Amino acid sequence: MKKFLTSLPAKLLIGIIVGIIIGLVAPASVMAVLVPIKNIMGQVINFIVPLIVIGFIAPSITKLGNNASKLLGVALIIAYASSVLAALMSTVAGYVLIPILNTASEAPALREVPADIFALSIPQIMPVMSALVFSVTIGLAAVWTKAKTITAILDEFQKIVLELVSKIVIPILPFFIAGTFAILAYDGTITVHLPIFLKAIVVVLVGHFIWMTVLYSVAGAYSKKNPIEVVKHYGPAYITAVGTMSSAATLSVALQCAHKSSVLRKDMVDFGVPLFANIHLCGSVLTETFFCMIVSLILYGELPSIGTMLLFVFLLGIFAIGAPGVPGGTVMASLGIVTSVLGFGPEGTALLLAIFAIQDSFGTACNVTGDGALTLILTGYCEKHGLEEQKNIGVEL
Repeated sequence: MKKFLTSLPAKLLIGIIVGIIIGLVAPASVMAVLVPIKNIMGQVINFIVPLIVIGFIAPSITKLGNNASKLLGVALIIAYASSVLAALMSTVAGYVLIPILNTASEAPALREVPADIFALSIPQIMPVMSALVFSVTIGLAAVWTKAKTITAILDEFQKIVLELVSKIVIPILPFFIAGTFAILAYDGTITVHLPIFLKAIVVVLVGHFIWMTVLYSVAGAYSKKNPIEVVKHYGPAYITAVGTMSSAATLSVALQCAHKSSVLRKDMVDFGVPLFANIHLCGSVLTETFFCMIVSLILYGELPSIGTMLLFVFLLGIFAIGAPGVPGGTVMASLGIVTSVLGFGPEGTALLLAIFAIQDSFGTACNVTGDGALTLILTGYCEKHGLEEQKNIGVEL
């Protein structure tokens, strides 16, 4: 029992519970102190995220050698396929279920959270997507030129990043999650918005678990390995994603969870997990597709046509690859096609953003957990094509 209480999942769950209690009972004066503390912790975590991306993807590519380009192509294909197929499943469910859900026509206003009186800004050294592109380009260039010095530097940098994760990110995560849930409870997202769209949220949540089951089943069948040996380790990552609503902020925990699996190749974990955290957003895409159909029916009186939804889904899959792994990143990145393809006006995008925010945490958790399945597919691909495993440092909890 003592071991469980000191484990990361227990600390994260305690953080969620304590945060909700604080948010429900704390006065504005307490929240005015809590908000800047939570924001500072969030900025510290987000500052380290690009370093994690560079520290894992670039060294992994140098170790993969001439196979790196091929594996990048495979990763992009399976990430896009997962997002599009999840959205298509959501579309079918939308046509069947939305007309009988009787969803509320509007979301009440939320309680105003005290402003951040400290407003400390800790900008990232570069955006996460820039870090991803930098990692891929520098890794591939090092392979092509056989740059031994750069390869050695990247290996040393990976060791530094591992220390940052274990000594800074992991210890402050429970407190950051507690602050996040305190704000959600204080402003009424949990107590006001959640009950109104509860039916739709339950449908989407069930959809997440159905899609994760499909992903892990396909991954297990393809790799001929037991997918339970992967997913059983993803509890801490799932909880962290629910608490942070950010694939990027969850990356360090996801790496640790994946490294615990005995069936995932360690080199594929260090290569695939950071990559998929940026390009694989199946849960968010599934969520956005379903909620777009709900908003269309509520505000415009009808569901979009099948042709319109197919165009939207295939374009959304592309936008998801480039969407930032931050809260609401998928919706923000795809607002262009929401307005142009679906024809949403300002009131439609506002309602979409409101109800997506309620469910965003679980969509992110689906994204992160699904990354384990895609990493298992990469592991199977390497073994089927005789690609030798490269020795990586690994991440220990």
